[in-house]
Amino acid sequence: MEAVRLFKSLDHDQRNTFLACFLGWTLDAFDFFLLTFVIVPMAHDFGTSVADLGYAITITLAMRPVGAFIFGLLGDRFGRRIPLMIDIVFYSLMELLTAFSPSYTWLLIFRALYGIGMGGEWGLGASLAMESLPADARGLFSGILQQGYMFGYLFGALVYGIVFPLFGWRALFVVGTLPALLVIYIRVKVPESPVWLRQTSTIISSSRIRSATTVRNFWTSLGNILKRHWLLFIYVILLMTAFNAMSHGTQDMYQTFLGEQRGLSVQAKSVIGIIYAVGAICGGILVGHLSQKFGRRRLIIITAICGIILIPAWVFSPALSMLVAGGFLMQFMVQGAWGIVPVHLNELSPGEVRGTFPGFAYQLGNLLAANTAVVEARLAEHFRDAAGRPDYAKGLALFAFVIFIALIIITAIGREERGKEF
Repeated sequence: MEAVRLFKSLDHDQRNTFLACFLGWTLDAFDFFLLTFVIVPMAHDFGTSVADLGYAITITLAMRPVGAFIFGLLGDRFGRRIPLMIDIVFYSLMELLTAFSPSYTWLLIFRALYGIGMGGEWGLGASLAMESLPADARGLFSGILQQGYMFGYLFGALVYGIVFPLFGWRALFVVGTLPALLVIYIRVKVPESPVWLRQTSTIISSSRIRSATTVRNFWTSLGNILKRHWLLFIYVILLMTAFNAMSHGTQDMYQTFLGEQRGLSVQAKSVIGIIYAVGAICGGILVGHLSQKFGRRRLIIITAICGIILIPAWVFSPALSMLVAGGFLMQFMVQGAWGIVPVHLNELSPGEVRGTFPGFAYQLGNLLAANTAVVEARLAEHFRDAAGRPDYAKGLALFAFVIFIALIIITAIGREERGKEF
């Protein structure tokens, strides 16, 4: 009932803004996750190993800070809305080019460029959404917004199950151009961030350009802000490194584990992906909402502890039904913690750089966690099972355990500013 009340409290512009930001992140994640479903056939086509193909994921994650920085600066200088539209068109185009990659080298180039676009979307969308919402609604809508990531995974699992058996992996990336259509909705329905409009000190007409003095003042102001908040910036980067390693460590190689080690079919993997994506969505929305009452850090730590407890059911269950339940509950906890991230980072962020700070720190964390899929693949090759095949279960379990512990420690030593007014 509280969730219904909060939704009804939003005005027309707030609802349109939130919907656009949610869809932008959903479709961005959809484009990213398509590759995780087809690592094995892509590696076969390009004549590489699964671990080497994993570098296509690594390079995407590694380039996300570049996009967060570029588009974040544009968002702080020119508003959130127009840079968001440009970013969506850019990453949609890179997804289309991925479909026509003639070689492994070109695949890496297109995924690197896609990573720039993916990195720019989250920061702009999260700041635009959080700045447009009332303070008491942020916890709930932070959870919903971040679960655009898992709605994207859910959409990807559906498309994979339908398109891949009929048309192959390249057709998946053609479908991945759909986000470009969202720009039309943003252009027509979404207003600029009211917080940015109030904070900006430079007003220009449509026929005038910022002077060189204004540009110098902007960079001077940015440098002063970073000098004042450098310790906070480092802390948030470490926090987001743990968060990104947790999510990618429990997601990116899991489909490979299901297919290569558990021998499941394309249809079975698709259905299981849908089931644990639903668990993730439920967790993100519920935990995000509860963080408004019980605190951001407390809920992150609780979900991480539950994640540790669930590791055996998640990868070692002998029965398929228990494995599915473990996957559902694991993603409930992982994305439950993630549901707090948009509001937590925006509340910690200095107001003058809210377009840049959350997204850039988030994506730098992604950079430091970018090698997650490769590390897990190497761990699997190291352990090996009784038949001499890579033991993905042990690799995933060890990595997840270490990262959950790290997240608990980093969260515990930090601070929060729950309910901060923008």
